[in-house]
Amino acid sequence: MEDTYLVNSPKQDPYPVNSPRRVLSLSRKRGSFVDVSDKPSGFGLSGQHGPKPAEVYGFVGSITTVVATAIFFIWAYFPEQWLHYIGIFYYPSRYWALAVPSYFMVLVVLALGFYIGLNFMATPPPTSSSVIFDEHSREPQMVASQTRKDDQPIEPISDIGIDRINELMFRDLK
Repeated sequence: MEDTYLVNSPKQDPYPVNSPRRVLSLSRKRGSFVDVSDKPSGFGLSGQHGPKPAEVYGFVGSITTVVATAIFFIWAYFPEQWLHYIGIFYYPSRYWALAVPSYFMVLVVLALGFYIGLNFMATPPPTSSSVIFDEHSREPQMVASQTRKDDQPIEPISDIGIDRINELMFRDLK
């Protein structure tokens, strides 16, 4: 038995791709039955749509990265005689094959240290009351309800007081 779907005529088709949304929305409109084998599959690139710019940039970027890495390793590890035999006579000193990655690693470590230091400077001391309360703190509100236990509304968002937290965490230590 052939599969059929309920669809509108091709001129009125608002969805260019076969999707459940299309089938559900069109089943309400009482269109005509069309054989699935007559329709395009919807996979791959259609004639009017091309690849997205992000896909092209990603592909070109990945190919460029692979080529640049290969050139770097050829320059860094092949002997000079091989490079001269290939026809490459001008290239930077081999010093930079070690210096650039080393500088980059030191830069990453310094950036991480700087970031951690900025966070320590921005954090208030543990004895500050701003660690417990700030301008967004809310006290819990009691909602008095005359309904059954199952029908009670959800309580509004609020902060739990430090005394309540200490009571819950440390009541066994008393």
